[in-house]
Amino acid sequence: MTSATMDAPGAYPVHFEIPRPDRQSRLLIFVKVFLAIPHLLILYALNTVVSIVTFVAWFAILFTKTYPDGLFKFAVGAQRWRYNVGAYLFLLRDEYPPFSLDAGSYPLAFDIAYPAELSRWMIFVKWLLVIPNVIVLFALLLCAFVTTTIAWFAILFTGTYPESLFKFAVGVMRWQARVNAYTNFMTDQYPPFSLD
Repeated sequence: MTSATMDAPGAYPVHFEIPRPDRQSRLLIFVKVFLAIPHLLILYALNTVVSIVTFVAWFAILFTKTYPDGLFKFAVGAQRWRYNVGAYLFLLRDEYPPFSLDAGSYPLAFDIAYPAELSRWMIFVKWLLVIPNVIVLFALLLCAFVTTTIAWFAILFTGTYPESLFKFAVGVMRWQARVNAYTNFMTDQYPPFSLD
């Protein structure tokens, strides 16, 4: 999906896609968690910075109705890094994630359309409005844990991630990306109850 597609009427402003690989390593599934440790340490620090950025953005939206462009790009990049590592850990890709905020350096497409204007009053109620979405997402994440366990065995024995389970896992990550964008004041458009 291009930015033009994201800007189309009715399109949600968060784009998230992961292409399914034809074959995957049977050995990497045993060590990915350990290989990802450096990323997890950096992401811990990045999440702290993103929390500060979100706090600053809250006041910027309150007074100017806009999310500062530079802070927005940084927050998107940090989320992209997190999803790259998530795709690796959840067995969706074998390529080692780059230590980068930039798009195009990993076989995962993630972007958020920059909003021209945001609502001042929505920043006060998004946490409340998103509760139904969070409840469903929590249930989906539990299901994704089970399907990832099944996929682990499928990769071990066949070298492939079953297509239907892959689509489900990507859909759950997409749902999470939309909820995160909404709760982090990056869009006012309510996240759809959809894996697509």
